[in-house]
Amino acid sequence: MFGRLMPQEGKFFDLFNQHAALCVKGAQEMVGLMTHFDDLENRTHAVESIEKQADKITYTTVDLLHKTFITPIDRDDIHKLITSMDDILDMMEDAAQTVSLYDLHAVTPEAARLAELCLSACKKVQEAVSLLHDMGNAQKIVAICEEIDRFESDADHVMRAAMSKLFRDEPDVRNLIKMKAIYEILETVTDRCEDVANIVEGIIVENA
Repeated sequence: MFGRLMPQEGKFFDLFNQHAALCVKGAQEMVGLMTHFDDLENRTHAVESIEKQADKITYTTVDLLHKTFITPIDRDDIHKLITSMDDILDMMEDAAQTVSLYDLHAVTPEAARLAELCLSACKKVQEAVSLLHDMGNAQKIVAICEEIDRFESDADHVMRAAMSKLFRDEPDVRNLIKMKAIYEILETVTDRCEDVANIVEGIIVENA
């Protein structure tokens, strides 16, 4: 009984790291999907499988939160961080499923660029989370969060330019609607990465 009340700091950070690694893995699948646009069924299934693995980690984290008497950081921050990380993969799954459901036959270089920015942002999320166990890393973590913000801003610019080109050059209204949806979902992945960065910065302010 007493053992269940003891702080299990390492487990929370291990779970964060496991989830962040899956975010990177999912983003890598998205880059492959948007760059090569081959083997769509298997790539979509891969993203869905990764998202399900991440869901299990989220559930495990929340369950551990309920069972742990003393947590390494604020309980609400733990919950917000893991659920916000889960939102990243939820949006990736949306993107993959949308490509499949819309029966797209090709994607644009702009979609590939957005996927690459998603991957870059996810790698930085992983990097920031990996340092979170030690508040002595505060300055490094804040710098990484600023990079995530820049990737989100870059994705916003790419999406706006892509939308402008799409409405200017795409003659098929159906294709326009489909690609508009893909652009918006991919850009939202970087928004969710920025949400995680904001939560991490808040944790740094509270604990460093």
